[in-house]
Amino acid sequence: MTRRRAGERPLEDSLIATAHALADAARTAILPHFRARGLAAENKLSEGFDPVTEADRAAEQAMRAILAERRPDDAILGEEFGETAGQSGLTWVLDPIDGTRAFISGTPTWGVLIAVGGADGPELGVIDQPYIGERFIGGFGHAEVVGPHGTHLLGTRGTDALSDATLFTTFPEVGTGAEGAAFARLSRDVKLTRYGMDCYAYALVAAGQVDLVVEAGLNAYDIQAPIALIEAAGGVVTDWDGGPAHAGGRAIAAANREIHAAALAHLKGTA
Repeated sequence: MTRRRAGERPLEDSLIATAHALADAARTAILPHFRARGLAAENKLSEGFDPVTEADRAAEQAMRAILAERRPDDAILGEEFGETAGQSGLTWVLDPIDGTRAFISGTPTWGVLIAVGGADGPELGVIDQPYIGERFIGGFGHAEVVGPHGTHLLGTRGTDALSDATLFTTFPEVGTGAEGAAFARLSRDVKLTRYGMDCYAYALVAAGQVDLVVEAGLNAYDIQAPIALIEAAGGVVTDWDGGPAHAGGRAIAAANREIHAAALAHLKGTA
């Protein structure tokens, strides 16, 4: 937000308060559906499987209603209801349930993703896991988690050797054959590779539990909240060329610059 000047903390406070309100509303809309018997899931694809449920739609509608009241001049990009134009230069990027496959399977690794920022990318991000009751929020130089253990500051790990690193991914579920081969090069040299977890893996990077998340085939609403959160916690998120990742595509999230550089070299085949 290049137009913001020093001392304009009220804007930051407003955005943070709004983000919490959105996450609260999404929790209320989603939780009655989680692990509910007979929950229907529609497939959004003619080939493959990309499910959507009433919980996805209800959560995004609830968040949009709050934005219409609190921040009517801001734009919105949501997974289920697309784009709404704005005039403020700010865009809220919403994924009401990141990990709907996990949601319909009953595993608590899905989450609500909320980000806000300008054309250059997100400045504030939330990963909220309603069932566990954990909310990770980061932006404006501050990152914290609020959950069953109270409120704690977040900070990424200092791992600098791939041989000591823990890596998460959604491969081979997503990505092309070439992307999968690049990931395999990286996976061979890390200490531990784990699969799945959706957005929760990014939260674990911010929390200092794991070192890397590598994915492909992302949309903007999949990655913007993790970018803001992880960067506020001290980490690095780029695309596989080392450039901005906020538009989606291929992303690498790393705990620090050293482990990011080492992983990026493996993905590029230059290690």
